[in-house]
Amino acid sequence: MKTLELDLTPSGSLSIECVVNGPIETNSYFVGSAGKWVVVDPAWNGELLVEHFKQAHPSDELFGAVCTHGHADHVGGVAGVRAALGGDALYALPAKDVEVPAKNIAEQRSIWGIDTPSPSEPTRLLSEGDSIAVGDCRLQVIEVPGHTPGGIVLFAAAENGNVAFVGDTLFPGSHGRTDLAGGDEAAILRSLSKLARLLPPDTVCLTGHGDSTTMARELMQNPFMQM
Repeated sequence: MKTLELDLTPSGSLSIECVVNGPIETNSYFVGSAGKWVVVDPAWNGELLVEHFKQAHPSDELFGAVCTHGHADHVGGVAGVRAALGGDALYALPAKDVEVPAKNIAEQRSIWGIDTPSPSEPTRLLSEGDSIAVGDCRLQVIEVPGHTPGGIVLFAAAENGNVAFVGDTLFPGSHGRTDLAGGDEAAILRSLSKLARLLPPDTVCLTGHGDSTTMARELMQNPFMQM
């Protein structure tokens, strides 16, 4: 198996805006460069997310959504985003999580009574080593199974700093849940070790819920993070 090597050459300037939304207070991120934007993990009310973006950036283009994994609280706004942007809008999902949204949406409906709109079929499936161009920057795909079978981290080496959208894989001093369907504790520990090897220490890690962190801080303080 080929070992992943990230391109650490800085390219472009990246703008990031976080909107906390949805019933589980998910961090949805608008990510832009050179007038082109995507929304990472649109959790809820996709139409309102698009309206918010257009009001803030009337001259720029939001061309779609990218999800770090398939749980309902990270894909719940996809349907609305696609409806608001039109049929050509990007909906990128990890290839190994393609069956997760339908199952997790049904589970949330059954357990918590949360009725999440189906995101429908992805327009692009993401695997390790893929990348998504956003203006002058690239979001590079790292597979990090454990929270779900196909979770990914999106890494960008930008001129204004390294950043990783870590979804629900990494949290300050901890990691994502592995007690949900498809979770795997041993796998997520391997994924954290992988991130420790791959991500530069100055990488800002933007989490799926709550506060951000840095790789340097996690290497020092996170008991689950091992080189």
